[in-house]
Amino acid sequence: MTFAARAVATSAGNVGFPNLARKCEELPVVLADSGDLEARLAARGREVRAAQRLRYRIFFEAGGAAANPIGRLVRRDLCPFDSVCDHLIVVDKGLAGGCPEVVGAYRLLRQEVAERHFGFYSAREFDLAPLIMRCPELRFLEAGRACVAESHRGRRVLDLLWRGLWRYARHHRLDALIGCASLPGADPARHSATIRALASGGDPALRVLPVREGAAAAPDASCAPPTDPRALLRALPPLVKGYLRLGATFSPIPAVDSAFGSTDLFVVMPLSKIEPRYLKHFGLDAPQRRPASRMVSFPADFG
Repeated sequence: MTFAARAVATSAGNVGFPNLARKCEELPVVLADSGDLEARLAARGREVRAAQRLRYRIFFEAGGAAANPIGRLVRRDLCPFDSVCDHLIVVDKGLAGGCPEVVGAYRLLRQEVAERHFGFYSAREFDLAPLIMRCPELRFLEAGRACVAESHRGRRVLDLLWRGLWRYARHHRLDALIGCASLPGADPARHSATIRALASGGDPALRVLPVREGAAAAPDASCAPPTDPRALLRALPPLVKGYLRLGATFSPIPAVDSAFGSTDLFVVMPLSKIEPRYLKHFGLDAPQRRPASRMVSFPADFG
């Protein structure tokens, strides 16, 4: 059976997602909550399919991404990586009708799982091999396909996703979050000043370049006025803004994702480098540091 056919299966149970129940036994059912909202790992195939429907609305109906024919037919964002990833979802239990609804989603792929299957999803756009070779003691977690329902835009759902993500990473003893930060539109020149500003900080040892096929031209902002940090924050998508505030390192050269109509930057965020004040905001504890022999050194002024 092909990947697409497995993903389209809609019968009862976890058809296409055979490991969901086993994965969720390792963590509490609810990773974070706020009122009627709960963040948890999807434990059933129908919850993953609900996340796929939410992704379809956000990325394809509202965002203009190009869906494949089967995805258009079932109105779900279908991807072969869904069968091997964990799916962090936020569910609203207080909606009219009493039926819980998935209103936020994140797709999570641990390094050891990626190595057993298809690799990292972001390796389609970025050359990750040099990063992994430079940082052999770091265990990476790829987070992607982040989205929030139009009816729930704001801090609450995004905060719950971050709290759930943190608890998941702590449980699995992961060291760094990686993934693609997307800017709207497939014209990197439009974002040249923003890209230069985002890539000016962070740790050069963590920067990743696009694969040759998807690389865009290096942004030229030489004629642009200096970027006002406050104006930059206001203009950034909420998720990219969050990465920046948490001290992420952004790639200096973007990749163009023509299927999703976006300009993508690769992001690396060592979890041990997140400032305690941000962890306190999310109601989280600082991670326990590994012994020095197992840690990779970062500059003191990182982030």
